[in-house]
Amino acid sequence: MSVILDLPYAVSIWISAAVVIIYTLLGGLYSVAYTDVIQLILIFISLWLCVPFVLMNPSSLDITETAFNHTFQAPWIGTLQTDRVWRLIDDFLILALGNLGYQAFHQRTLSASSSTTAKMTCFVAAVFIVTFGIPPVLIGAVAASTDWNLTSYGSPSPFERGEAGIVLPIALQHLTPSYISIIAIGAVAAAVMSSADSALLSAASIFTSNIYQNILRTHASKTEIQWVIRGTVVVVGLVGSSLTHLSNSILIFWFIGSETSYILIFPQLVCVLFFNISNSYGAIMGWLVGILLRLLCGEPSLRLPPVLHFPGCTLEDGVYVQYFPISTFCMLCAFGSTLLFSYLASLLFNKGLVPEKWDVFKVKAQQSPQPQTPTEPVADSMMPWGGISPVLYYSS
Repeated sequence: MSVILDLPYAVSIWISAAVVIIYTLLGGLYSVAYTDVIQLILIFISLWLCVPFVLMNPSSLDITETAFNHTFQAPWIGTLQTDRVWRLIDDFLILALGNLGYQAFHQRTLSASSSTTAKMTCFVAAVFIVTFGIPPVLIGAVAASTDWNLTSYGSPSPFERGEAGIVLPIALQHLTPSYISIIAIGAVAAAVMSSADSALLSAASIFTSNIYQNILRTHASKTEIQWVIRGTVVVVGLVGSSLTHLSNSILIFWFIGSETSYILIFPQLVCVLFFNISNSYGAIMGWLVGILLRLLCGEPSLRLPPVLHFPGCTLEDGVYVQYFPISTFCMLCAFGSTLLFSYLASLLFNKGLVPEKWDVFKVKAQQSPQPQTPTEPVADSMMPWGGISPVLYYSS
């Protein structure tokens, strides 16, 4: 929107947020599900439609020539530096495993009509996500192979202007005919809103199920729960939109979200599925250990300096950069802490070393987790520790 209509970045964010909040409030899970299907179809068709126009643009060179040669900028394929291998492996694990703990993923799978449908959805998505990723790669390669001085965008290039994060809509607008760019950028906006509505509903569902229904109002009616979800959608939408004032790159927040899920939620998901000893005490301590270690490692994108300097930590342009796989290290520490403190808590209470009245999470009375089949619109906690629920169903 900021590219096409030349609106300020903040205004574009707030308009998009308002649209997402409104249709999520009106339709709930049904609006999210149906709009996702429509948006995926539009993205697939429109992006592949743009590829031939971008590749044949007269202002761009053949991407096979610029793949390994320095022309308008460095080769777009890049090089693999030995000191960054572990960092790349770390990023790969974040993207591959981080979203497994993402609540929106479980919201889709657990709301499927059957386990077979849920499995097929995951398998089909694994194939299609590669297909969906090809057009952006090709368009990015063309953008790196373009003499921008010959386009309506002008010089310097998006990379030199610090606009590499929005190079996709820029390339679509300036390297394709106007009627093609409108369709394509509209599809990109649809993709962003598809992710935003899922995140809104997921956050609202987690708060309502795990905090409001299980702690604050254990006997709340379904109507009350639905109104709480609607209110939470608005609050989360406003808070999330306000965070964009900290950075002009949505990708930074998305990657930080994936990293947070990888460090904090993924190890607890593994523990709850495969280790019966897991309980709330271990979950809390694992969460604290993971978040504390990650904060001490620093984060350049948030201007957070590192306290712990791991091997490979270097000073670049006045900023310390960690090339050690710090996210995986923090995840493993959180995983080990969850199991260790779960075992210690279980041992202390079951052996009578600590009075049972102090057992606020009822570890001693905890039974082995049994598989449940959710049948209500709002599912109860499906996790064995204190209501860490992966999904909550919601319909208007």
